[in-house]
Amino acid sequence: MTKQAKLIPKFASEAQERAFWETHDSTDYQDWSKAQKVVLPNLKPSTQTISLRLPQHLLDGIKNAANARDVPYQSLIKVWLQEKLHS
Repeated sequence: MTKQAKLIPKFASEAQERAFWETHDSTDYQDWSKAQKVVLPNLKPSTQTISLRLPQHLLDGIKNAANARDVPYQSLIKVWLQEKLHS
């Protein structure tokens, strides 16, 4: 026999809801065994800015290759790195 889930109260603010969940167990309010995986296809992975020093001739070559493909050179670098990582 499964236990009856409690009703989640209405909250006046996000702070009030946060305080509530800090002191209550969500399993009393939700049957997580029935949870389903969710796919969020429009989410972009988080990125981090880095600084990379390249010889000028190498950067010029990358920019020329990107220009020939009509893509930003930073995007081309990311594609090449991804391809190399998975090859």
